[in-house]
Amino acid sequence: MTAQPARPGRRGLETAPVTAAPPFKPPLVRAVFRDVTPLHVSRSAAWAAASVTRTVLTEIIDGARRAAAEQSRKKLIPGDLISATDRDVELEVGGTWYVHSPTFRCRTGDLYDADGVLVPLRERRGTRTPSAVAGAHRFEAGVRRLLRSRGARAVPAVVRDLDGIASVFLTDLARGAAVVVREGGVKRFGTVVLGTPDEAAAPPFPKDVLGALSTRTGDRRTVASDDVLAATTTVLFGDLRQRALTEARAHV
Repeated sequence: MTAQPARPGRRGLETAPVTAAPPFKPPLVRAVFRDVTPLHVSRSAAWAAASVTRTVLTEIIDGARRAAAEQSRKKLIPGDLISATDRDVELEVGGTWYVHSPTFRCRTGDLYDADGVLVPLRERRGTRTPSAVAGAHRFEAGVRRLLRSRGARAVPAVVRDLDGIASVFLTDLARGAAVVVREGGVKRFGTVVLGTPDEAAAPPFPKDVLGALSTRTGDRRTVASDDVLAATTTVLFGDLRQRALTEARAHV
């Protein structure tokens, strides 16, 4: 499969082409699914989940690159991740990770002790605390590959945060897919479109797509790619959801 052509980034920053294969391999994805469900996960479902996760991280990385470029920096720092998520509400994913990450604590990137006193950087160096998110650190190699594919360099703290976000997001996606299998589809109660008063209304998500994913057929023992796509519609929204679904379909 050929790589997709480069598309201009927001505010004029050029982004590298999306790689043909997701950086997270099926065995790793299946390991995450095993943490939350005993259901069998088809290979196409694993590829779809990996692709959706890749799309999410790509958007976060590209947003951080734009923030760094505005300050004439090439290496990403934690503040760039905060800027990316502050500017684009669609990127607020993997929220459980934020309460464990010094980067996102109080949305400043600073680390405070139990008394609320700022911990100097020199006292943080060399210290390492185990992640409070199960499964974190499994994604580090894939995150580094994804950063390279986007032409980005990052400090270790950024790699740690992207690793944690990937772990939490994919876990949420796995849970969502298991619910789709268990309930026989996605239960919907209308659609909310987010926007600002001064911008044109975004086109609604295609009804034929939502309708196709709202009910499922097949056995109740296997998570299929359509189950992952249906779960994607519940954990993402807006343009990011549409891109994730489009790119995932290209890999299954």
